[in-house]
Amino acid sequence: MFLKTSFTTLIVGVFVVYVLHTCWVMYGIVYTKPCDSPKSDKCILPFLAGNPKLQLSIYTALQPNAEGGHTLIHKEDLFDVNSKFERVVNVSLPKKTRNNGTLYAMIFVHQAGVNPWQDQRKVHSVAQLTTYMVPKPAEISLISREDQTMKRRDANPAPREGIGSGGASDHPTSHWRSRLTLNIVSDHFLFDRDYLPADVHRYLRVFQNGKKIVYLPLLFVDELSNRVKDLVEINSTSKELPLTISYDSISLGRLRFWIHMQDAVYSLQQFGFTEKDADEIKGIFVDTNLYFLALTFFVAAFHLLFDFLAFKNDISFWKQKKSMVGMSSKAVLWRCFSTIVIVLYLFDEQTSLLVLIPAGIGSIIEVWKVKKAFKIQVSWKGGKPTFQYGKSDESERRTEEYDTLAMKYLSYLLYPLCIGGAVYALIFLRYKSWYSWLINSLVNGVYAFGFLFMLPQLFVNYKLKSVAHLPWKAFMYKAFNTFIDDVFAFIITMPTSHRLACFRDDVVFLIYLYQRWLYPVDKTRVNEYGVSYDEKPKRKPHKD
Repeated sequence: MFLKTSFTTLIVGVFVVYVLHTCWVMYGIVYTKPCDSPKSDKCILPFLAGNPKLQLSIYTALQPNAEGGHTLIHKEDLFDVNSKFERVVNVSLPKKTRNNGTLYAMIFVHQAGVNPWQDQRKVHSVAQLTTYMVPKPAEISLISREDQTMKRRDANPAPREGIGSGGASDHPTSHWRSRLTLNIVSDHFLFDRDYLPADVHRYLRVFQNGKKIVYLPLLFVDELSNRVKDLVEINSTSKELPLTISYDSISLGRLRFWIHMQDAVYSLQQFGFTEKDADEIKGIFVDTNLYFLALTFFVAAFHLLFDFLAFKNDISFWKQKKSMVGMSSKAVLWRCFSTIVIVLYLFDEQTSLLVLIPAGIGSIIEVWKVKKAFKIQVSWKGGKPTFQYGKSDESERRTEEYDTLAMKYLSYLLYPLCIGGAVYALIFLRYKSWYSWLINSLVNGVYAFGFLFMLPQLFVNYKLKSVAHLPWKAFMYKAFNTFIDDVFAFIITMPTSHRLACFRDDVVFLIYLYQRWLYPVDKTRVNEYGVSYDEKPKRKPHKD
């Protein structure tokens, strides 16, 4: 007992240190020490403090550093760095770009009326307007066999090979990034040369003005705003595509945070993460307010801690479990089935490995629980597995009878709902294949009606008038995490039906708590190991 408590205390201590260290790192990112004395030679002064007349010019080119062969697509003659605007321009695509090539945007912030190529005090940045990604497979109606791509054939009379026939190319093709988001730091911040942040250093352009050092405007191209949903596939007929140019000022602290997050996403892509994987991570930062994101971090940290503690207690409980008295074996089997279905669904949707791997590990654990619950012994003879099933005693058989009776009543409601949902999806919705329809129908049943499979355990508890057989520590940790998830689902803008559905697991757990109060554990009762709670384990006599 002492070792278990010490291990849990160690984990909690590591967790506290991790949270405090993360807070310190985040503070170091968003806070920059300013120059105390503006007249000091160590100060780097802002060019924007003199209110210069600036112009924004954006060009397209096939090479990121080409001085020739560029095309002007947009300019702001009276560019105010404190303003905010959004412009939509049509960009002509060169032939090389239409043939699976690349196109770049060259952004200049320079003095008004001066050619950006000749301005010595210009700020220059390059952004890639195209990216490579495997096209999304076409979805069809499995009843009418109507292909969505058929509706687009008139608009694209000469589709790529392997795409126009209702399938999709397995090779990455060029896609158009329809958004270009720009930011400039509008704060007249005085940098101290001795405390210049490394992340800002690569964006800093300076020049000598007498004895003073002046830095030009900090121009930042927001790559995190480039989402997969905004990508448009480029083919040989796409001669012109729209580009949305968005500009807004940004604070220095937010700029530094954005630089770190953008570098983190870039590093993940270098390790083999796809555009879709990176897009899921981008959504965490782009679609969430920074203050809410900070709150989410703390909640996610506690969520991770309680997930680990629930995992630890659940494994310990099932490892020592030798009897299924009072436990619903059907519920254990259902959880195993549902986790496997969810893993197959995530795999079919090409979900990020950050989600797929933990889900796969969880399904393996659920299979192990089924083996323990049904007392399955696996042995290998002649290279073939043989299965042996353990026998149930009288108490376990009585629990199985109650469990079977509960599942019988539940089937009257569950099966018509699942079959009706599958038929509706077959007729009215579109899927890539019959396999996708089957997996989606199963996973919709799991998500929509999975909580019903928590009810047989309530029925078994009611019949046995006991809850002593349940892993209450793991239950408490899981319930706390579920409550956190449900509160956040309620805060975030979601449909009312989804909000109400989020709290159904909490209602079931409240019934568990009521049953725990209704059927208190008798601590003087001897358990299956021959020991009661009030008894202390007897020491073996010492042999001299």
